[in-house]
Amino acid sequence: MIDRIGNCRIVEEVASGGMAVVYRAIHDTLGRTVAIKALKTAAALEEHIATRFEREAKSLATLQHENIISVYDFHREHGALFIVMEYVSGIDLYDLLERSGRLPFDLAAIVALQVARALDYIHYRGIVHRDIKPANIMLARQGGVKLMDFGIARDKSFEDLTEAGTGIGTPAYMSPEQILGDKLDARSDLFSLGIVLYQMLTGGKPFIEDEQRSVMHKIRLERHPRVRKLNPDIPRELERIVDKCLEKQPRDRWQSAQQVVMALERFLAKYVEVNYHARLVMFLKAQGLITQLEADEYVSPLVGVPGQGAAGQPNLAARVTSRRGAMVQGVILGVLLLMLGLIHVAPLGEAAPAAPPPVLHGYVHVNAYPWGEVAIDQVAVGATPLARAVELTVGPHTVTVTHPWFQPITKTLDVAAGTADQPLEVRVDFERDGTLAPGKTIPKEAP
Repeated sequence: MIDRIGNCRIVEEVASGGMAVVYRAIHDTLGRTVAIKALKTAAALEEHIATRFEREAKSLATLQHENIISVYDFHREHGALFIVMEYVSGIDLYDLLERSGRLPFDLAAIVALQVARALDYIHYRGIVHRDIKPANIMLARQGGVKLMDFGIARDKSFEDLTEAGTGIGTPAYMSPEQILGDKLDARSDLFSLGIVLYQMLTGGKPFIEDEQRSVMHKIRLERHPRVRKLNPDIPRELERIVDKCLEKQPRDRWQSAQQVVMALERFLAKYVEVNYHARLVMFLKAQGLITQLEADEYVSPLVGVPGQGAAGQPNLAARVTSRRGAMVQGVILGVLLLMLGLIHVAPLGEAAPAAPPPVLHGYVHVNAYPWGEVAIDQVAVGATPLARAVELTVGPHTVTVTHPWFQPITKTLDVAAGTADQPLEVRVDFERDGTLAPGKTIPKEAP
C-alpha cells in the first residue's frame, strides 16, 4: 500500500473495486480526514477509463450539495490518478440492506428523499448519474445521505464517451431506455431510484432474472410485483410513488426529481415528526452500527421527542391506530347527529322518546416497567408514565402495553364508576412477566 499522495498520509484501505481502490487518509496541511479514490494501474492504462476518472473529478468539483460527496483535489503521480474527496464515516445502503433485509417504510422514504434532492441538483446542471444503486448511496453515522460514484455520469459540459446504442450501468438498476442504449435524460435516474426504493421497502429487487428471462428482458417488458403484495404494511401513497418511478415509458414517470421530492415530502409529513437525520441516527443505533454515546451526541437536541421508542423508531402503528380510532369516532358522531335530526322532524303530536340513561364513567391509570406504549381498545393514549388517568365508560375495556424488547402484554379490565382521584391502577412489569421479542436480549442497561 502506498504511504502518501500529495499532502495526504494514507491510513488504511477501506474499499476496493474492479477499477479503483479507496483509502482513508489524513490531509496533513488541514488536519482533516479525507478519502482518496485511486485508479488501479491496469485500469489507468486504458485511455477511456482514465478519461472518465478525470471527468468524474471535474464534474464533482463543480457540485456543492449536502447529499453529494465533495471533491477536494485531483492528483497525477507517477502515471497514477487520484481523487481526494470528502470522507464519510458510515455504511453504504448495499451493506445496510444485506444486514437488515429491508428498512422501515418511513426510513426508506427518507433515504429516497435525500437521493432525489441530490438528483434534482445534478439534473438542473445537465448531469445524468446513470448508476443509481445501493452501493453508491452512503449513510453517514450523523444521519446524512450522500450520493457517490459519478464515474459513468453524463455531463453536458463534456463529450459523451458512450457510443450510441451501448447500454452502460448496473443491469439490475437500469432503465428500459438505458438497456436499449437510447439517449438518456433525467427520467432514467428516476427509474433507477424507483428500483432502489422498492428494494428498501421489500428487501428484494423488482426485476430478477430466472431460467426463462433475463433481468434486462423483465425491465423492458414485464410489470414489477406490487410493493404491497410483498409487504402489506406499506402505505398506498408510497406504493404509488414507486409505481410511477417504474413506468416503462419515460413520459409516464415523474417528469423531474423535484416532483419526486415533493411527493416524498408530502408523504413523510404524515408519518415522521422528528428531524430526518435524527430518525436515521436512531435506526443506525438500533442496528448496532453506532453506540448510544454517539447517538446522544448526534441527536442531543431531540432527546425526549414524543413518540420515540427505545429502538429509535416512531410509533407508526400507534399513529395509524389513532387515526382509525378518530375515524370511528367521527362515524359515531355522524350517526348521533342524524338521530338528533330525525327527532326534531318527527310529528309534533308524537310523544318524545324517553331520555337515555346517563352514561357513567370511570378512570384508569396505567404504569409499566421499565416503560411502554399504551393503547386502550386499540387506540393509542401515550407512553408511560402517563400524565393523568384515562377517562373511560363503565364496562369492559382492553389495555395493550408494548415495548420494543418484549412481546405486547394485554389485559382486560372491568371499569367501574369512579373519579380521577381514585383511578383503577393497571401495572405491567415486562422484565418479570413479559416474554422477549424474537431476536432480542436484555441489554446491560435498561432500554
